[in-house]
Amino acid sequence: PVLASNLSCLPEVAGDAALFVDPRDVEAMSAAMLKLVSNVDLRETLRKKGFERVEQFSWQSSAANLLRVYRDLAQYS
Repeated sequence: PVLASNLSCLPEVAGDAALFVDPRDVEAMSAAMLKLVSNVDLRETLRKKGFERVEQFSWQSSAANLLRVYRDLAQYS
């Protein structure tokens, strides 16, 4: 399971596969850690979602998206 900052692009990258906290809020971070430690179901859910999420960021997926961008740009040249 992932506990991450709710700032920058991390929520976009992790999606629903992580718990997010304000990194400046020590109490919130501590509470989230305790939540992960004490909640087996939450840990298992986030773990499964993490493995599903990582599939969206394969090299093949990235290459296909880049090719799509190039093709779209070529239509306007």
